[in-house]
Amino acid sequence: MNKKKIVIIFGGFSPEYEVSLKSAYSVINAVDKNKYDIMLLGITNKGKWYEFTGSVDDLPNDNWHCDDRYLKKAFISPERGGGIIVFDQEGLTSVHVDVIFPVLHGRYGEDGTVQGLCELAAIPVVGSSSAASALCMDKERSHKIISHVGITVPKAVCFEREPDENELMTAVKELKLPVFIKPVKAGSSIGVSKVYNEDEIPAAVKEALIYDDAVIIEETITGKEVGCSVIGNHELQTGRANEIEVSQGFFDYKEKYSLETSKIHTPARIDPDSEQRLMEAGKLIYRTLGCRGYARIDMFLTDDGDIVFSEANTIPGFTAHSQLPKMMKAAGMDYPALVDKLIDLALQVKQGEWY
Repeated sequence: MNKKKIVIIFGGFSPEYEVSLKSAYSVINAVDKNKYDIMLLGITNKGKWYEFTGSVDDLPNDNWHCDDRYLKKAFISPERGGGIIVFDQEGLTSVHVDVIFPVLHGRYGEDGTVQGLCELAAIPVVGSSSAASALCMDKERSHKIISHVGITVPKAVCFEREPDENELMTAVKELKLPVFIKPVKAGSSIGVSKVYNEDEIPAAVKEALIYDDAVIIEETITGKEVGCSVIGNHELQTGRANEIEVSQGFFDYKEKYSLETSKIHTPARIDPDSEQRLMEAGKLIYRTLGCRGYARIDMFLTDDGDIVFSEANTIPGFTAHSQLPKMMKAAGMDYPALVDKLIDLALQVKQGEWY
C-alpha cells in the first residue's frame, strides 16, 4: 500500500515562532512512518519558506535553517492540485500532497492565512478551516458570537486603533480593576498585561498594539482557570478538563512555557458535575465557532459555579507535555494516537465530509 504524503509546516512569521519549533519537533517524531511519508516545510521568523531535509533535531534549537545543503525554496501552490512547488537545480518540481499539518501558532499560521492557502489548493488541512481559524483568533468577535448561545463572556471594551486617554478612561470606567489588556488577535499571552492601577492602562494598551491593530480590555474573572480539549469533525470527543494554578500574577508567556511559579492540574480539581458541564460547554463553543479537527477551549469556572468563555485555540501548544495532549492522555488517548487521529480527521475532508 502506498504511503500518503503529509507536509508538516513549522516556524512562522510570528512571535510564537519558537513555540512552533518545539511543537513541530514532537509531532514529527510521533507521526507513524509506516503510514506516512513526511515532507517538512519550514518558515523562518523572517517569513522565508523552505523545504527542510536535514535532521529534525535541529528544530528545537532553531538551527534548521543554518545549512543551505538542507534547504530548498518551496511553497504551497495556490493552484488546485498544484501541491508543493520546490525550487531545485533542475528548476521547479511539483510535489503531490495528501494532507498538510500546520504546526504554526499565532498570526500568519493559526489565524486562517495558511488554512486559506490550503483551501485554494484543495489540500486537506489538519485543524479548522480558514473562516473558523480567523474567528477563533479574534477574541472580540468570538466573544460576541458565544454570548448568543447562553455562555457568559467577560465584560470588555475594544478599540481598533489607539484611543486618546480621555476616550480610553471613559470606556473602561465600568470595568473593575484589575483588568486584562490584550491584543485582539494574538496567542500565548503575548502582549497581555494585567493592570491594577488606572495610570498603567495607556502604556498597557500601547504594548498590546505592538502585536495587533486592535486591543481588548477585559474584566478579571474570579475563579478557576480551566480548559477543555475537543477533537472531531461531526462527532466530538473530549479529554479531561484541566486547571491552571497561578501563584502570582497571571499565566503569561513565560509561565506557559516554564511553569516556574504555576502548576497545571490534569484532571482539574473540580467535581464530576462541573467537569461534565465544562465538556458540554466546550463542545458547544467548538461547534458554534465552526471548529474541526481539534481545539483547546479556555474557560473560567467561577466560585458560584458559572462557566465563562475565555478563548478558543485552533492550534494550541502541541508537544507531548502541552495542555491539549495531556488532557487527551488523561482520557485514554496517548500522543502518537492523537497525532494519527488528527491526520485521519483531515483526510476525511478529502472524502467529502466538509466540501
